[in-house]
Amino acid sequence: MSALTVSQDPDQNWDDLVRYWEEMEWPEGSKVEIIEGIITVSPAPAPRHNVIAERIQRRLPDDWGIYQTLAIAVPSRLGMLIPDLVVAPLPECTESDTHIPAAPAELVVEVTSKSNARHDRISKPAAYASAGIPLYLLVDRWAPGGPTATLYGEPKGEVYRVLQAVKFGDPIKLPEPFDITLDTGEFPVD
Repeated sequence: MSALTVSQDPDQNWDDLVRYWEEMEWPEGSKVEIIEGIITVSPAPAPRHNVIAERIQRRLPDDWGIYQTLAIAVPSRLGMLIPDLVVAPLPECTESDTHIPAAPAELVVEVTSKSNARHDRISKPAAYASAGIPLYLLVDRWAPGGPTATLYGEPKGEVYRVLQAVKFGDPIKLPEPFDITLDTGEFPVD
């Protein structure tokens, strides 16, 4: 099953879009995000996808909040995004019980699926950079040249700088405040 987009009225404002996202009954088990103002419904990730997220999560320091299903809001980019991992201080109480602002996040991780690779490579990094999230790790199982992991940082506007890019099998280092090295050889390949 591929991703499905739900068109919205172009004159609809951010609050209306979020209210629709929160109140609609979506298919059970699906991942529902707002990407560039369009509600996108994707199937649940495949087991190999989840294995990669879990292996990254195991390596991260446990003094951070590490979340696999936390929605983060980027209103300036009309985005309500659910990264595969969000690393942030424990969320404080907010007006919403469905999401937090993106700004407190220190790291977001996306693992591509065939149906969402474009969003993970283009739309989401622009949103994460504009929110000022310091680090974005893209684990791209479907990269044209073979599976890769790319660490982005130093956000300016809607653009990140590539800090490191490796093929699966090579290590990738996450800088401070994490200071860990991930062994991408542990990631399953489809």
